[in-house]
This record gives sequence, structure tokens and C-alpha cells, in this order.
Amino acid sequence: MGGFNAVEPGTDLSGYARELIRMHGAVIAGGRSPLRPRPLVARSWSRVLAAGLVPDQPRTRSVLAVDDVERRRRESTLTAVVEDLTEAVASLADTAAQLMLVVADAEGVVLWRHGSAKVRHQADTLGFREGARWTENAVGTNAIGTALTEAAPVQLFSGEHFEQFQHPWHCTAAPIHDPRTGDLLGIVDISGPALTLHPAVTALVATSVRLAEAQLWRHHEHRLARLRTAAGPALATVTGPAVVVDDDGWVAHAVGVAAARRVAVPHAGAAITLPGLGVCVAEQFGDGWLLRPDARARVTQWELDLSGPPMLRALGGESGWRTALSARHAEILLLLHLSGRHGMTVLQLSEALYGDPDHAVAVRAEVSRLRRVLGSVLASRPYRIAESASLTVALGAAERLAESDFVRHTATPGLRARCATDAER
Repeated sequence: MGGFNAVEPGTDLSGYARELIRMHGAVIAGGRSPLRPRPLVARSWSRVLAAGLVPDQPRTRSVLAVDDVERRRRESTLTAVVEDLTEAVASLADTAAQLMLVVADAEGVVLWRHGSAKVRHQADTLGFREGARWTENAVGTNAIGTALTEAAPVQLFSGEHFEQFQHPWHCTAAPIHDPRTGDLLGIVDISGPALTLHPAVTALVATSVRLAEAQLWRHHEHRLARLRTAAGPALATVTGPAVVVDDDGWVAHAVGVAAARRVAVPHAGAAITLPGLGVCVAEQFGDGWLLRPDARARVTQWELDLSGPPMLRALGGESGWRTALSARHAEILLLLHLSGRHGMTVLQLSEALYGDPDHAVAVRAEVSRLRRVLGSVLASRPYRIAESASLTVALGAAERLAESDFVRHTATPGLRARCATDAER
């Protein structure tokens, strides 16, 4: 977050504020000024002027009802970290009386304020209060709204604000993202009287964001741990593979299958396709879901894409699951596909892959690694594509498998021979 400071260390704040205010008046009026706005500020002023705002006539602040603010707080993921953010700001003990912490949601609505009663009262006169929408379109250039628009940390000092009524203020803001998904959750802002701007504020905001995102990740891990514990009794009665996930599809525990960190979001009554398990049923319990293979499920559809780097994808499901395959794993899967329901023994695979039957140990190891990815898609004794799965091969521009780049460049001795004699499937 470095490099977004509005004021250089050692600057005379009072004198610099006067220069910025003069610059603001000249530039907004279309005149010349020896001091030019920073690029970030210039971009924001252009947007605000295009939106029809006037610097000396602030727009009427629209403030949400208390019930609406409370609802947004309850629904906000940031509720879990507001207390930690407040404690972080209190670490600036010498200047805390001059600071106000503000947390807004992803729409720029102020949800929480903490800090000096005097500063909060001054903020009230600007409409900078809980329930107010503090976006650029609503209140002009400001750290919260500009950080939302620029998707980056922002610090503004005095005359860099568009509205003249905000010139007595400094404000520093940065976005907070969901560490699981990268989604924007809101903005953390520290504001106060312009002439009390402390050099540590930018570092404090940056630290607060890192703290909040780390705490959110810890809360996520704790929820998965609780879900894992709660699922114990249910898993004790389950035979066969199963996966436990939360309401967002994050995997808390897996039995009998190597599950990804996250799967498609389960829905009651809706089938979900998981790699290694095929079509599953979702059973809700507590704050999560138990996913198990559906014995009544139709055949799962898979595609081995050889038009470029080998890729396997699930078709017809909601998960959109896909995974890159090594050339060796793609060769094994292609050989089993060509062998049909009869499959191949360990010795036959060894002959096809290495040209002799002496590499049975290596074959078993490779198939074992492949089954960690595909699970029940592969059957054994002999190795084959399971009856519950259907595999097709995508070749790209090649009309026949033997003419594809993958087969032409393979070092597997038995694969070219099979492709030359077997019909394309």
C-alpha cells in the first residue's frame, strides 16, 4: 500500500493546506495554478464534475434508517473484525483523540464509526455518519468513495477533497477483500481534522486491512473446524466416500476421496458433480452439507481435451470442474478409453507405456496418483473407465486420434499402435 501518502514527512501542514485550497479554487474554476492536483485527485475531480456536483453546494446527504443500517451490519462479513479494527486504531494512543475510524460496506454506506466524540460531532455536520452513502457521486472526492472507484488505497488532505466543506479534513482509506474469494467487502477509513494528520496513519490503515483479512481467514478456518467436529456423528454412520462442506462450498472434511478446497455451492434437491465421486446428493445438517455419491445417479460425462495441454473436465454438472493432466496421466486415461469396458491389466499397461512388462510397480504408482484426482471414474482389476462414467476425447483440428499432435508426439510405444488400429471413440 506504500506510495499513496498525500503529504510528505516534515511538511508544514497548515501552509500546505492553504496551498491546496488555493489550487482547488483555481483548477475547479478552469484557471491556472502553480500547484497541480495529483493524478488520482485529478481523475476523481473529473468524474465528480461530470456527475454534476458543485464544490460550494454539497448535495443533500441521504441517510438510511437505523433498521436498514442494523440489517446491513448483520449481513456484513466485516462485523466479525470491527472490534479488532477499533483496537488497532487505539494503538495510536497519543493521537487517538483526534482520529475517527470509519468502516463502510462495498456500496460505500457507512456502517460503523469509532473515535473521539468531538471528531464524530464535527463529522455529523458533514453528514459523515452511520447510514450515509459516502461515494464520489454522493459527496464528491473523498477517501472512501475514491478508494471504491479506484479499487486502491487513497489518502486525501484538505483541498484535495472536492467539496469545500471537507477541506478541514484528512482521510485515508483502503479496500478490504474477502481472503477466500477476493470479493470486495468494504472500506476501512481513518479521518480527522486536517492539521492533526499523523505520519503513521497510512501504515495504520494498511496494517488494519491486513489484520482484518487475516482475522477473516482465521474465522473461516474456525468455522470449518467446528463443522468438521459437528459432522463426526454423521460420518460415523456413512459407508463409502463422502465430503463435508459449508454453505459456500468450502471443504471441511473428506473421506475416501481427495477433494478440492472448494466445490460448487450445494442446494437441497439439486445434484452436484464432484471429481472422484461423480454425481452426488447433498444432505444439509447444521451449518453445512454432507455430499455422497448418488447410487441412483445417471452416468457422469467427462471429456479428455487433447487439443492443447491435456485437460480433463466434467460435463453436464454445475461445478465446472476441470484439471490439467500430466502427459503420462493423459496417456493412461487415453489407453483405458481405447480399451473399452475390457480394460487393461497392470502388465498390459506396462507393455503399452514402457514397451515391456517389467514396470508394473511404476504403473501402479501412476494409476494410484491418477485415482487421487479421478476417484471412482477409474475402476480396477482390470484398470478401466468405470461403468458409471462416460469419456469422450476432444482433438481440436485433427480428424482422427492418430493424427493429433498429442499422439504424434507421445513417447508411449503402445499408444500409436492402438490409435492406428482402433476406431475413434
